[in-house]
Amino acid sequence: MADIRMGLIGLGSMGRHHARVIRETPGMDLVAVADPAGDNYGVAGDLAVLPDVEALIAAGLDAAMVAVPTVFHEDVALALAAAGVHTMVEKPIAATAAAGRRVADAFDEAGLIGAVGYVERCNPALLELRRRIADGELGEVYQIATSRQGPFPGRISDVGVVKDLATHDVDLTAWIAQSPYATVSAQVAHRSGREHEDMVSVTGRLANGIIVNHLVNWLSPRKERQTVVTGERGAFVADTAAGDLTFYANGTIPTEWANVAAFRGVSEGDVTRYAIAKREPLRVEQEHFRDTILGTGDGVVTMAEGVHTLTVVEGILDSAATGQTVSLAGA
Repeated sequence: MADIRMGLIGLGSMGRHHARVIRETPGMDLVAVADPAGDNYGVAGDLAVLPDVEALIAAGLDAAMVAVPTVFHEDVALALAAAGVHTMVEKPIAATAAAGRRVADAFDEAGLIGAVGYVERCNPALLELRRRIADGELGEVYQIATSRQGPFPGRISDVGVVKDLATHDVDLTAWIAQSPYATVSAQVAHRSGREHEDMVSVTGRLANGIIVNHLVNWLSPRKERQTVVTGERGAFVADTAAGDLTFYANGTIPTEWANVAAFRGVSEGDVTRYAIAKREPLRVEQEHFRDTILGTGDGVVTMAEGVHTLTVVEGILDSAATGQTVSLAGA
């Protein structure tokens, strides 16, 4: 079978990495690139830098990667759907949930593969975490807590920390738990003089009863990317910056110190840090996209999932604005 003829629109901070990975992915051939702002990172190679999505489509594509600013996601994705091109859109799927629904519906009606680029799902620690939870190693899951904190990234100008970073945590949490969100309550802060929020604290509950917590900010000098899943047999801790997964087991040795036993509820057990293969998440993401197009896999984040994540994100912002818990029933 011939390689998938791939196009890439958007050659900025993410697009440059997609260009490299597409070229390195067996079964994919990068045949066209486009960016009206030009090729600031010099990734086009011997390809002409096309001016827009129409010129990209005219190159004759099987599939495309969209890495333009979020405000342009809807128009670019709808053009690709109309042209019959399988497409992965960088997260979030669109600027609003309503726009995301229009995009998802267009790909569904056209019978095309539509995916959203939530690359954290391809992090080796989270892939291993989800596999072990699915295998029942944690037993019943009680809580999922994420922490994503660090300095402000200069590349961000059009959105706040909720739509840029918290969207990752919403997506990966629903994916790990295999359950949509039911409610969210949030507080945000504006501490750096920018228009959009730079700090958020979220609490919520999934439809299956799991409690969730998300701490996200651009105000910490300490970089942290951590997901903690607590259940009846202990807790998994995924450090997604390092790709490490550690399991803290509930102990089986009785605690004779009565005061400590009463306070802790469960006793400390063995701690295991797993040795896992650490592949570049962006490469795994493109392989999932390739395999889904070929019908040999289904590891992509669907556009329907992307719409749900954006609906939850909008609920977080609504809760922060109103001071009320937001119900997401049916979202």
